[in-house]
Amino acid sequence: MQRRHLFALGAASAASLAMPRLGLAQGSRTLRFIPHADLAVLDPIVSNVYVTRNHAYLVYDTLFGQDEAMNPQPQMVEGFTTEDDGRRWVLTLREGLLFHDGQKVLARDCVASIRRWGQKDDLGRALMAVTDELSAPDDRRIVFRLSKPFPLLPFALGKTPGVVCAMMPERIANTPVDKAFTEVVGSGPFRFLPAERVSGDRVAYERFAGYKPREGGKAEGTAGPKVAHFDRIEWKVIADAATAAGALQAGEVDWWELPSNDMLPLLRRGRGFTIEPLDPSGYMVSMRINHLQGPTANPAIRRAMFMALNQKDVVMAMAGTDASLWKDGVGFFCPGTAMANDAGMEALKGDPAAAKKALEAAGYKGEPFMIMLPGDLQANAIGGSVVADALRRAGMTVDEVSMDWGTLLQRRNKKEPVAQGGWGGYVVMNTGVDLGSPAVHANLRGDGKSSLYGWCESPAIETLRGEWLAAPGLSEQQAIARKLQSQAFQDLPYMPLGQVAQLTAYKAELKGMLHGVPVFWNVKRG
Repeated sequence: MQRRHLFALGAASAASLAMPRLGLAQGSRTLRFIPHADLAVLDPIVSNVYVTRNHAYLVYDTLFGQDEAMNPQPQMVEGFTTEDDGRRWVLTLREGLLFHDGQKVLARDCVASIRRWGQKDDLGRALMAVTDELSAPDDRRIVFRLSKPFPLLPFALGKTPGVVCAMMPERIANTPVDKAFTEVVGSGPFRFLPAERVSGDRVAYERFAGYKPREGGKAEGTAGPKVAHFDRIEWKVIADAATAAGALQAGEVDWWELPSNDMLPLLRRGRGFTIEPLDPSGYMVSMRINHLQGPTANPAIRRAMFMALNQKDVVMAMAGTDASLWKDGVGFFCPGTAMANDAGMEALKGDPAAAKKALEAAGYKGEPFMIMLPGDLQANAIGGSVVADALRRAGMTVDEVSMDWGTLLQRRNKKEPVAQGGWGGYVVMNTGVDLGSPAVHANLRGDGKSSLYGWCESPAIETLRGEWLAAPGLSEQQAIARKLQSQAFQDLPYMPLGQVAQLTAYKAELKGMLHGVPVFWNVKRG
């Protein structure tokens, strides 16, 4: 899989904003960061939300990492061998790996971690389905015995999309997968400081002196040497955009993960900050919809609703009028990736009048459709409001309900009707690499009630995904991806709404920033 630069966005600089200077609050050995949301869940297996994933890469290490081209590279493993025509894999851990509690990282810890991850992650489940035996014959070797070859094994264990295969002590990894653990012990470059965590306000980490970076190679993506140049990493949750911009200007923070669009012109007018794409694959915008309850349980109504939505209207509202910051005419795969295609694109109409007729033909009787709007995520809330307006113009009854992102994440788990705490839809953004292929595309599933939030049931989608995973080469994969996209436009597991750039802003004195998932190694001052 290749990740390509999709937005030709040059780095921009800005100086002191026209606001009073509040004074410097951090030392040179501390990096302060504004995350896009509060860290509500510490367990990266139970939750795959990005803020938890970003926390995971600070605290936990992985057996493999991914370079900038999204290719797997050994990370915790020294190396690996394959035998029996790809049906036996032996992974050997590097020496000197320690957990934050001072205990050695052993192969049995990794086996337990893989087993827990494999119950939750889509590709992990596919791997475990062909795993006849997973064992630790000694302290450093992890052995997979497979019923059939699975060439994606290193990719699965080291991928960024979906659920991160984080290594943790066996006693914690044995926690049931439906129960979130609260004890955070990893073997990554930073140690979590639970006593300093204040919900809705801040999270703190300190450099783990016992971490042993991989020797040699280049730090890129989540691969290569993870060298920590800061003694402390502090996350400061600031939901208000003006306050966040002021904190960056005043020197109270060093890095704002996802600055709001209305603050970007102000930041660009001076010097002192770098503004650039955090992940060049951008964000894919979509509306998750409930397939179990409400009008969206009817596939004909889903298709009629989608006819009303204009991707350009949504992404322009979210990213602004600069056409370099958004893209419409987008299907179910990230533009610029090998699986992207134009099959079924005639479904992209953006015609409320035609949608109104289709809704009547589908038997829509005015049932309310509830859209959740996260008030602390401005772009998502704006996108949701644009969708709501288009659906109203098509004749639907739409209820917009505001809540914070944490509440939304809890509510989206409910399968009951809206009146019993359920939901109808919400706008979400996924990094482009998460939607690059069926191997990692958790949203493009049709396995019913076990599917990711929305619970689409489509045997055809599942069959095509299985065919894709078994395809022998790129051309066969691309042909299946076309069929898969055509089927997805029929079943609409979710509604694709376009693509927007994923910009980040940080002090220009910071060097060594790695693109992709926000990570905190390699970066340093000056």
